[in-house]
Amino acid sequence: MLDRIQPFIQEHALFSPTDQLLVAVSGGLDSVVLADVLHRLGVKFGVAHCHFGLRAEEADADEQFVRKLAEKYEAPYFVEFFQTKKFAEQEGISTQMAARALRYEWFERIRASQGYAAIATAHHQRDTAETMLLNLTHGTGLAGLHGIRPKTGHLVRPLLAVSKPDLYDYVVENRLIWREDASNDSPVYQRNRLRLEVLPVLRDINPSLDHTMSVTAERVGAAEEIVRRYVEETAAQAQRQEPEATYLDIRLLQKTAATALVLHELLRPFGFSYLVTKDVVQSFGAEPGRRFESPTHQLVKDRDQLVITPRKLQKFGTHQLQAGQEVLKIDGLHLRTELLEVTEGYDVPKGKAVAALDADVLKFPLTVRPWQEGDWFMPIGMKGKKKLSDFLIDQKVPLNLKDNVWVLVSADGKIAWVIGFRPDERFKVTENTERVLVVKRM
Repeated sequence: MLDRIQPFIQEHALFSPTDQLLVAVSGGLDSVVLADVLHRLGVKFGVAHCHFGLRAEEADADEQFVRKLAEKYEAPYFVEFFQTKKFAEQEGISTQMAARALRYEWFERIRASQGYAAIATAHHQRDTAETMLLNLTHGTGLAGLHGIRPKTGHLVRPLLAVSKPDLYDYVVENRLIWREDASNDSPVYQRNRLRLEVLPVLRDINPSLDHTMSVTAERVGAAEEIVRRYVEETAAQAQRQEPEATYLDIRLLQKTAATALVLHELLRPFGFSYLVTKDVVQSFGAEPGRRFESPTHQLVKDRDQLVITPRKLQKFGTHQLQAGQEVLKIDGLHLRTELLEVTEGYDVPKGKAVAALDADVLKFPLTVRPWQEGDWFMPIGMKGKKKLSDFLIDQKVPLNLKDNVWVLVSADGKIAWVIGFRPDERFKVTENTERVLVVKRM
């Protein structure tokens, strides 16, 4: 078996011969084999064991077993005792999900603090088959069909080169002892039902099922790489990232092959599902203003672009800027002020991110707040009033970005600056101005 694992490690560049690994060892057959294989290959490693507090005396015995295993290989030993049920209840997730989150976060902390090059886990070909079928059952795209990758970030999986029967043969040949986890036979977990009830039927049809699905996963992974590069090329042309939002050019998206698939890959980091993405594509020919939401973001179909903003950017409440106060920081908004004496030849700063206001016309404290329906001001250069809602339409501000527009208001209720857009005519610097308050959006 070593003659298959060693080339697999080299082919996928899992780690170099001089690297030291952190090996996740539960005490079960798979992880016991992994530790022994790495030892025989001459790899230096530490052993990490998780005690999830779920199986009472059995879990205690597992911990003692793994501790002795680490001593056998003269490997540094790390153990953590988790309050898994408490964490699962707190987060409202399953015990399995809680255990997974806890262990991988802890593995990474140990890896980083102790200087290990990678974390090795004992996933093998059967795990790939189970993962692919489970993802397919729940519905998935290419990412779910490539199964378990040999390397993901700092995680490496050397045993993906071999099957479960190979592992059984290895422990018999090398007379290894391991611990059995009774929960692996519980039909409560979906993965166990696949393992115990579904996969045996499929193996009757194809005895080489695990290897076949492993090869399929490799081919799907290659196809996914092609798609990834195509999506990157599309993003380079169609996507524009600004501090307040992400913009996607609808016309360029419409020219792509498999538009819904490509758009879904672009929207995946923002939490949008494929079904919602299909609705977004359907909206391309509709009137502007259609709104779509994911758990974390909001997307608005504007005239010729999609505008994506974090939902947390919708703010409420007001904040005061006192006389002499130089900095005001609000979540997503950072203002800096400077009071200047006007001298001959003073040049009024230009740009949307700065406003130069007559300090003696302003009345303190100033208020910074989100704009409201009914707000009006006198845009600099105009003599008449302008509804702020009409002004934002004229500026072609997308619907979801309107929620993020702030105004700077004098204590007498007059809007002095629509922040990031235009100061008010009534507060502009004139030949009679003696002091200027410069307000910059940082």
